[in-house]
Amino acid sequence: INLNSEDLVIEPGTRVAQMVAVKSANVELYETNNLSQTDRGEGGFGSTGT
Repeated sequence: INLNSEDLVIEPGTRVAQMVAVKSANVELYETNNLSQTDRGEGGFGSTGT
């Protein structure tokens, strides 16, 4: 992010990014037609009051 008011010239060969490879957990997803009742109720994300 360039927060300066002046343009930033990126020359060929300049390194401008990095990546961190992290192994994610193996999960198994399944589809359901029924959801159990939760503390959130009909609210939505952030509606538990905690």
